[in-house]
Amino acid sequence: MPRRFHEADKLLPPATGLKRALAIIYDGLISIAVLLVASWAYTMMAGWITGWDDYEQMAEAGQLSGDPGLTFVLFLVLYLFFAYFWTRIGQTLGMQVWRVRIENMDGTSVSWTQALIRYVTASAIVFLTLLGAYYIGALTLLLSIPAIVALFYPINGLSLTDRASDSVVVQVEKK
Repeated sequence: MPRRFHEADKLLPPATGLKRALAIIYDGLISIAVLLVASWAYTMMAGWITGWDDYEQMAEAGQLSGDPGLTFVLFLVLYLFFAYFWTRIGQTLGMQVWRVRIENMDGTSVSWTQALIRYVTASAIVFLTLLGAYYIGALTLLLSIPAIVALFYPINGLSLTDRASDSVVVQVEKK
């Protein structure tokens, strides 16, 4: 059941691009910590299942450098981290600091499906940008930086992730 943050007839102003960017930077730092812990847990499990001696030999031989299992686990952990906060209170830790919140147009919390759409949309743009930078080179930055800015920068109050997930990032009032 979605949580109601405010009455449906009350409209909060959309968050500014600067507040969104600052919340993204803050959450990015927290995400690094979450991914480090998830990587450590995955490595411990993989080493235990494979056997520590075999796992060490695989690491020295370079067989673990492109582990798709680790990539999937990290992608899933990051989605669960963001979706949990977005669906429960509408704010991650960085969003709480900068007083912005993700919600539906009627003032209710987003669903897990909406959180997945937001996450996959942002991930796809960032992944394609990094992929282009890897294969094409630094010239890609001329195209990729505007693409990432367009992904999160609100045009008429809505960014691309807002439009894709049918939700909005709003400025929360001071209490």
